[in-house]
Amino acid sequence: MLPFLLLASRAEDAAAEDEYAAYLRYGGLEERELRRVRLEAAPLPALDLSEFSGVIVGGSPFTSSDPPEQKSPVQHRVERELSALLDQLVARDFPFLGACYGVGTLGKHQGAVIDRTYGEPLGAVEIELTEDGLHDPVLQGMPRTFTAFTGHKEAVSSLPPHAVLLASSATCPVHMFRIKTNLYATQFHPELDADGLVTRIDIYRHAGYFPPESAEELMDNARRFTVTEPMAVLKNFVARYAR
Repeated sequence: MLPFLLLASRAEDAAAEDEYAAYLRYGGLEERELRRVRLEAAPLPALDLSEFSGVIVGGSPFTSSDPPEQKSPVQHRVERELSALLDQLVARDFPFLGACYGVGTLGKHQGAVIDRTYGEPLGAVEIELTEDGLHDPVLQGMPRTFTAFTGHKEAVSSLPPHAVLLASSATCPVHMFRIKTNLYATQFHPELDADGLVTRIDIYRHAGYFPPESAEELMDNARRFTVTEPMAVLKNFVARYAR
């Protein structure tokens, strides 16, 4: 099988390793089947897409809608590299799955309005599939409503007409969408279980996502939920596009 490519951008090693392990576990992949590139550490190398089954973009501390003057040189570089890669992926309708940061990257690339209107606090959210979502192969076998973990400052407030809305929540109207046939983005985290969320809360308690003093309460709340349904997105994506 040709490997999938995971494009990561978490600078904290503990968070990066935990994320990679989650994609391996819930994608049913071996390390040789999921090549990782940490974009925050070095420029994106030249890629031959014929060597990969698909591309996955993980979550990120970067926020696409931040004013340009507030972005670091590393963030500007990563955004340029992802935009150039998406030029190729969209033109070829190449299998792509962007989780959380994927909404900002794929959405912005395709003309969606990305702003802070529909940010959601860190925690569990009930997601509902649209009619299109119920019939999409990457969401095959999933219930109409399910619980997922999320936490984001920005979101899509308006999709372009050619995008297909697949899932929403009561507080965020765009939780998953598709471009063409094979390019997907989710606002929720399909790789994140309670243990993973607890790890991220601990790592990012001073990153501005939530008041640092609320970290323990957020961790306790995360442990109250058993989140298993979103992982089907990863399993279905891998099963559909592995070659």
